[in-house]
Amino acid sequence: MSVKDMRAKSAAELTEQLVALRREQFNLRVQQATGQQARADEVKRVRRDIARLKTVLRERELREGAAGNRQ
Repeated sequence: MSVKDMRAKSAAELTEQLVALRREQFNLRVQQATGQQARADEVKRVRRDIARLKTVLRERELREGAAGNRQ
């Protein structure tokens, strides 16, 4: 998912997506530990998507805080 797509979603949708990605990350870790994982690049993709989501959520948090200080 691209950052542009993430920015178009609401905070609730992003939070749901973050939970889903964390579940996927857990499942990939379990697969990796048991030697069942087919594609190693999936772990990297999920980790980076989580970081992107957290970045977008933090940007919104800071933007809302800055808007509140101006009033």
